[in-house]
Amino acid sequence: MRQKEGSLSCLLSINDRPLTAKQQEKEDQRVRELMSSRSAKRKLQRALDAETLQGRRLFKMLPDAFVFNYAGGEGNMVKLSFRPNPNFHPPSLEARVFHDMEGEMWVDCKQERLAAFNGHLTQDVKFGLGLLGHLDKGGHFEVRQAEVVSGHWDMTTMSLEMTGKALLFKSIGVQKRENRRDFHQVAGDLTLTQAADILNKHTADNR
Repeated sequence: MRQKEGSLSCLLSINDRPLTAKQQEKEDQRVRELMSSRSAKRKLQRALDAETLQGRRLFKMLPDAFVFNYAGGEGNMVKLSFRPNPNFHPPSLEARVFHDMEGEMWVDCKQERLAAFNGHLTQDVKFGLGLLGHLDKGGHFEVRQAEVVSGHWDMTTMSLEMTGKALLFKSIGVQKRENRRDFHQVAGDLTLTQAADILNKHTADNR
């Protein structure tokens, strides 16, 4: 939930299982700390800002990092296939992983919005000639966006699955999936306390 004082969220389950009593107490303590600690609020906001900035940097590279081809369309949506642009030189490690993908994307031409991006690694991505580690070919990334309320787009699905090695020995296994639904528009002047009350009620209804 986003409001003028920042963002507030509440964990409901892990691996589709309700939280244990110990996990619930830890989550309740985290929310209480956000309510009472300015440093906790600032820390959370910095993390959210960094995540947003990283995503913007990567998607800003789209026109240069890939070669696109028209692959069909339906209504306002246009489907494009993409593959790495051999003339693009990634400026960072994260950009290199992003660039070594191929897949497809959907664009809402009427609203000029990216609706979906689905890509997989076309080859192993090596760092430091493989001495620092690598990510395995076939690693997958997907993100979907939608107009969740009138005039406001937000991410509805994010899926990431990567495997590999770090420093020759340590295995890398990243699996993450987020599904967001039941969006509701709230008042623009909603306070953090009011947001917490809404989350607590929603949590109680889902236990």
